[in-house]
Amino acid sequence: MLSKEMFEKTRSWMYRNARPLDLARWQYHFEGGSRDRVLEALSAYQNADGGFGHALEPDSWNPNSSPIQTWAATEILREISFTDRDHPIIKGILLYLGSGADFDGQVWNCVVKSNNEYPHAPWWHADKNGSQHDKYNPTACLAGFVLYFSDPDSDLHIKCKRISSVLAESYVNGELLDDMHAVSCLIRLMEYSYNSGITSLFYSHILRHKLIKQVKALITTDTDLWKTSYVCKPSQFINSRDSIFYPDNKDIAEQEADFIISSISPEGIWDVTWSWSDYPDAWAISRNWWKGHIAVNNMLYLKNFGRLADIV
Repeated sequence: MLSKEMFEKTRSWMYRNARPLDLARWQYHFEGGSRDRVLEALSAYQNADGGFGHALEPDSWNPNSSPIQTWAATEILREISFTDRDHPIIKGILLYLGSGADFDGQVWNCVVKSNNEYPHAPWWHADKNGSQHDKYNPTACLAGFVLYFSDPDSDLHIKCKRISSVLAESYVNGELLDDMHAVSCLIRLMEYSYNSGITSLFYSHILRHKLIKQVKALITTDTDLWKTSYVCKPSQFINSRDSIFYPDNKDIAEQEADFIISSISPEGIWDVTWSWSDYPDAWAISRNWWKGHIAVNNMLYLKNFGRLADIV
C-alpha cells in the first residue's frame, strides 16, 4: 500500500509543477474534480482544423495538428469515459480525421514533416522523404474512434470500417508484433468496435485470442529493466483487474503495483526512462511535463489495484 504521506507529496508536486491538463486529470481521479475542467484544459491543445498539437504528447513541440497528437487527445477522452458525440472536441476530431490531412489513402501518418521545424524527440523526426507512417499506430486507434463516434452513414465511418477490416485481418493472419504501441492501438480498435456493436467485422474472437497471447509475449519480465529503460510494462495494456489481459499476467501486473510504490522518489514522483539529446532546454521542460503525466498514470494504476485504500 502507498502511504498517505507519499500520496500527499505527489499531490503537492502536482500542484507546484504539473501542466493544467495533468492537474485537472489528477483532480478528476483523486479529488472529485470536474470532467469539464479536464475537457477545458484539453481543448487548449485543439486547433481550428479539429486536430491536436502544441506538445500534447510532450516529445513533439509541433503546434500543428498531427495524427499522433490527436491520438493522444482520444486517450485522454477515453481515460475520463467521455462519450458525448455532440461535444465540440469530438466533432473537431472527426472534422480533422475526415479532412484527409496527414492521410496517405490507407493510414494516417505516424510522423509528419512539420515536426522537424520545432523541438522534438528523434523518433518524431521526419526523414528526407517527408511524412512517415506505421501500419497500425495510430491508425487502428483513430479508425476505432471514428467507428464509435461518427454517423454510421458518413463517408468517414464507411472509410474507417474498411480500414479497420484491413488492419484487423492483416494482424490476425500475420506474425506477433514487437511494437507495444502498435498493439495498444489494435487493442483500442477492438474495444471501440466492441462498444460500437460491430465486433463481427473484426473476427472478434480470433482477434481477442491473439491479442491476449500478444500482450503476454510483449511484457518485459526482467523487472530490473523497468528502472532504467523504456520497456513494455503491464500497465501498457492493463489498467485494472477487470482487464481481459489480467488473468494471464496476474503476477507481473501485481508486481508492477509493488514496483510503482517502491520506485517513488522522496518528492513523490517517478523519473522518465527516456530522453532526447537535441534541444536540451526544451527537453528539460518536456521531462517535467512527462513527470506529471506519469504521476497521474501511476497513481491511477495503484488506485485501480487497491493500493490507495483509505487515501482516495
